[in-house]
Amino acid sequence: MSKESVDLNNKTILITGAAGFIGSNLAMRLLDATEGSTIIGLDCLTDYNPVELKEWRLQQIEEKSKTSTSTFEFIKGDMADKDLIFSLFEKYHFAIVVNLAAQAGVRYSIDHPDTYIHSNIIGFYNILEACRHYPVEHLVYASSSSVYGGNKKVPFSTDNKVDNPVSLYAATKKSNELFAHAYSKLYNIPSTGLRFFTVYGPAGRTDMFYFSATNKLREGGTIKIFNYGNCSRDFTYIDDIVEGVVRVMQGAPEKRNGEDGLPIPPYAVYNIGGGTPENLLDYITTLQEELVRAGVLPEDYDFDAHKELVPMQPGDVPVTYADSSALEHDYGFRPKIGIQTGLRRFAEWYKNFYM
Repeated sequence: MSKESVDLNNKTILITGAAGFIGSNLAMRLLDATEGSTIIGLDCLTDYNPVELKEWRLQQIEEKSKTSTSTFEFIKGDMADKDLIFSLFEKYHFAIVVNLAAQAGVRYSIDHPDTYIHSNIIGFYNILEACRHYPVEHLVYASSSSVYGGNKKVPFSTDNKVDNPVSLYAATKKSNELFAHAYSKLYNIPSTGLRFFTVYGPAGRTDMFYFSATNKLREGGTIKIFNYGNCSRDFTYIDDIVEGVVRVMQGAPEKRNGEDGLPIPPYAVYNIGGGTPENLLDYITTLQEELVRAGVLPEDYDFDAHKELVPMQPGDVPVTYADSSALEHDYGFRPKIGIQTGLRRFAEWYKNFYM
């Protein structure tokens, strides 16, 4: 797909979910990589993950901004507040918008559906409406590998149909892609959706398995291994995710008209995943080794006594496996950081942060 080059220097950039895992790392990367830009970070600081961890991430961004020629401004607010969103677009006239704010989590969506409609549907609609009335060079937004549902054809390709989500979270992410396509067609908004595959790393989401398992093991608790360990995940380290996002930001789908004189939707969707699914039991073994190496757990820790093999949970899928060839073709990038490196960095960060 043809791309329009987008210069990130001397631009005003909105990052929603800026206190989140991906959003905070993206903000720091942009402070490093841009000159003269104004980066606005929006986040409502919900307590789904610990607020103190979000505040720590924001502190890291502030420290980074002290040595950057670009600036960062944080605004606490809810993306579902339409008046707030429109006031921000009116004030800053954003050139690039990266929508990372969302209620995450497959299992949480089973018992808390309202939260997902509020953030992932109404919130994203507000962003699209604002981009309609205050045109942007490029809207980049987070989708998810969960849209593939129970798809048995692997690796997962963006050419596959994704019409059968198995969780409300997945349904909201698929809805985001449909909304974005409609707005791209109707209002000629260049938009790119990114299907992230199991993102992990230092200061990540505490509800993700590697983080919650570390907390439980350290407390002497028991970790549950779903589907009796017969799961594979395409784990993607945070630095690879951010590299992919930054590259995509700089190449917006080209605006052009069809034979009918109407816009051909400047719309694209890409996978960002390592393309090397890891068996969950192997992943756990590597995590254990790195936690011991970092001194988070003692060398004689009895891991077998703290594991429980349990059935598959509703909304889960046995395998995720990304085909990132389109990302590599269009942007020259494919994730490459392996789990040993990634989990080692996490374990070392965890030791410094919590102990």
